[in-house]
Amino acid sequence: MKSLPYFCRGEVIRGFGRGSKELGIPTANFPDSVVDNLPADVGTGIYYGWACVGNGDVYKMVMSIGWNPYYKNTKKSMETHVIHTFKEDFYGEILSVVLVGYIRPERSYNSLEALIAAINSDIEEAKVTLELPEHLKLRDDNFFTSAPSSSSALSPNTASTSQTIINGH
Repeated sequence: MKSLPYFCRGEVIRGFGRGSKELGIPTANFPDSVVDNLPADVGTGIYYGWACVGNGDVYKMVMSIGWNPYYKNTKKSMETHVIHTFKEDFYGEILSVVLVGYIRPERSYNSLEALIAAINSDIEEAKVTLELPEHLKLRDDNFFTSAPSSSSALSPNTASTSQTIINGH
């Protein structure tokens, strides 16, 4: 995956309503415009990296890219779990992320409990792997300090704005 690290940002939209409710693992979802602009070599699966909401602090994260086979989604999604406890939802805020590495392919599970266990294992792997010096340096990347604080700061075509930032990085 020569496109990693991959930098992108977009407005947080309402997802499927499962992350917090069914899994106890809240996720922030990107709009189709961000999902559709992923490089071809960033395939489906589980990734780790860094995330920032608005102009806030940068935290570790895991992201699922794909169709979530357990739920049999018909639409590809990018669902980010920021490894931090937020006091409230942040729909409408700008989420900036850098995908740093790949953990595993997406797969289906025989039970909700097995899915939750796999996600928790992914989170633990991300916490450890992101401590490596080559990954820690990306936490301080100026991509995060250049983040717009709200969707009004973005042009109508968020995805191409992100692409410009990515390519200009």
